[in-house]
Amino acid sequence: MRTSYFSHIVCSLLLLLLLAGCAVNPVTGKRELSLFQVTDAQEVELGKKSFPSALQQMGGAYPEARLESYVQAVGAKLAQYSSRPALPWSFKVVNDSSPNAFAVPGGYIAISRGLLVNLENEAQLAAVLGHEVAHVDARHSVQGMQRGALLDATLAIVSGVTGESAYGPLTRQASEFAAGMLDRSYSREQERESDRIGIDYMVRAGYNPQGAVQLQEFFYRKLEGGSDPSWVTGLFRTHPFSKERLEANRAYIASRYAGVAADPGARLNGSALKGAIAELDKTSEGYDLYDEARRLEGQGNLSAAVAAYLQAAAAAPDQALILTGLGTAYLKSGDVRSARLHLAKAVQLDPNYYNSRLGLGYIYLQQENAQEAVGQLEKSMTLLPTLQGAYLLAEGYEGVGRQNDALALYRQVAEADPRGKLGQAAARRINALEGR
Repeated sequence: MRTSYFSHIVCSLLLLLLLAGCAVNPVTGKRELSLFQVTDAQEVELGKKSFPSALQQMGGAYPEARLESYVQAVGAKLAQYSSRPALPWSFKVVNDSSPNAFAVPGGYIAISRGLLVNLENEAQLAAVLGHEVAHVDARHSVQGMQRGALLDATLAIVSGVTGESAYGPLTRQASEFAAGMLDRSYSREQERESDRIGIDYMVRAGYNPQGAVQLQEFFYRKLEGGSDPSWVTGLFRTHPFSKERLEANRAYIASRYAGVAADPGARLNGSALKGAIAELDKTSEGYDLYDEARRLEGQGNLSAAVAAYLQAAAAAPDQALILTGLGTAYLKSGDVRSARLHLAKAVQLDPNYYNSRLGLGYIYLQQENAQEAVGQLEKSMTLLPTLQGAYLLAEGYEGVGRQNDALALYRQVAEADPRGKLGQAAARRINALEGR
């Protein structure tokens, strides 16, 4: 299977190299050198396969349907004025405290809880989403895929290589692609281009472009102050910002949209945004405590972390991500009963986050309840395939007598992690099951 897989990749690479040439940027009309062509359909497929993994790696989607509908409506309003309105535009709120927004190819865009809660009006939200729509519209991510670490994953996905299970080659490549997209920075020129295009879309959608200036003034205060490292590790890491960029946008609005900016009919919509994020605001104190708990846990101070998680859960009740953190900390400290209680509650509140499913599946394995473990771990692997999840699921398959399924997963873990602890443990289980 491995030889066939890599042969497929090599053949696909050679074919795509033969197709290399120039592609026309749909926004600027410029011809750009392209190592390989990515069609709109392939771009959508890349986003469709990688966006769910990207969300999971950042805490999952924020589980509030009303807020998600609001953000989707604002984003869709902007996307209809893009040069690619037929893309399946999707806008999500990701449950992450770091102020951030990101886009993957094909029209899949997310804004973090940590950035959304800092906004003051709908025009500022439109500025964030319009900027990300512009990145997709101008195919900036596709340009970045032409080189670097994302190339192999891109080729694997667009060439249609498939895997045999939830941890097959394609799902691994999709997760790697998602991680690469989250870590990838845009160039300063791409940022400036997306600023201008995003402002154009804002104006066409009826928003006051001053919302974009307000947003960037706020960014500049955060950059100049430098007191909050989450901005440097979040938004500013992937979207480089400068005072020059702020001034360029002020000048662009003054030269093209001075009348619109002064028009009282052009929307800022402060009350609309405040109403939409009212419930999110109520959880802010709890998530501040959650972030502190994570910091303490990262330092190895589990007792203090548990105490902080408990405070977070009290300040923001029924937040699945906080309960997942608390349950995981309890598990690390050896309190399995409390861990199971809180992880089960997290799954009940939000069944669509891989980490709570993973922790609960591990607990069921420890309690020799393989049937329940398999159910939780299969769902975890569907949401985000991980090495740890694959190994634990293989153990679960052993426990319920599904030896062939266990062997298949152990082989994939051993192949993916030949020098690591999990890979070597998987190799030992293969030998034991095959009687060697």
